[in-house]
Amino acid sequence: MTEKNGEPTGRAKGGHARADKLTPEERSQIASQAARSRWRDLVMPTPNMPRVIEGYSSVLDLAGTKLPCAVVEGPDGIQRVLSEHGITQAILGTKKAAEDGGALLPLFVAPSQLTPFITKDLLDGPLKPLDYVDGDRVIRGYDASILVAVCGVWLKARAAGKLQKQQLAKAHQAEALTLALADTGVAALIDEATGYQDDRAKDALAKIFSTFLAKERQKWALTFPLDFYKEIYRLRGWKFEPWNTKRPSVIAGWTDDFVYDRLAPGLTEELRIKNPVIDTGRRAHKHHQWFNTDKGHPKLKEHIAGVIALLRAADNWEAFKRGIERAYPKFGETIPLPLSGGGRRISGPSA
Repeated sequence: MTEKNGEPTGRAKGGHARADKLTPEERSQIASQAARSRWRDLVMPTPNMPRVIEGYSSVLDLAGTKLPCAVVEGPDGIQRVLSEHGITQAILGTKKAAEDGGALLPLFVAPSQLTPFITKDLLDGPLKPLDYVDGDRVIRGYDASILVAVCGVWLKARAAGKLQKQQLAKAHQAEALTLALADTGVAALIDEATGYQDDRAKDALAKIFSTFLAKERQKWALTFPLDFYKEIYRLRGWKFEPWNTKRPSVIAGWTDDFVYDRLAPGLTEELRIKNPVIDTGRRAHKHHQWFNTDKGHPKLKEHIAGVIALLRAADNWEAFKRGIERAYPKFGETIPLPLSGGGRRISGPSA
């Protein structure tokens, strides 16, 4: 029996006691998880749903944390993905999901303390869920770039002093994952774990150009946050003045090296063709204006966010160089090489 004289007994009594200790937010999370589980039971694979490429699903071991991963193919091409449950367990140690503000969000960003740090770019980019088929199961996952983005949200909230005491351990775990990613890129790890690196498409270069770049130059939009330059200045020991938009010429070369050279093979050269140096000795436009708005620009911003995370995690310039060589190696390179500034000589203030 579960009731006696109208009062719960046994397991039911224990359940009521635990429920009484839950905060309203925790009750909402549990209720939302139950609703999502019921919804998941009704989801059936569809012909257009991305599917795991046969044989390319595995478990990623990142600093002792296990994350289910896969390489999937769908209408948007090939993507490396991490499962929602895996990411949640990696950061929070639980597999729940939550509902916040009327929109379903994964639990790893559901706490209200994180809300000020979740931007529209995150919601429309890394935090946009991807349901894919693995065998006969539909799994909710996210593009692999989400890991750096989510860890960044937790670290920003901690730096701003917004986290509660019991949430600090989660931020510490996010920091540990970020440092682990500084040693090895998550996409490369997934390729290695699944064996996909042996079967990459040989025509990937042409596909990347058509995916990333626009036929016509786009309007200028803020793409490189001040933190990108601020962290470079910190590691080089330079004085940073946010209002001063005149950067040392060396930074243009580093931007090619850290960003465009590592997004795709040959991308920097293609951008130089589209955006050549004019009579003034400078380029008429910014390279990022040639990225298309639907896929190229979001991917560019995700990559920049990852570079900023590596810059923040580094104690010195050499540590950052080692980290970026491992996290975002250039196509065809397997060992750390001296930064070259995108293949051209660069100069600027010495550290």
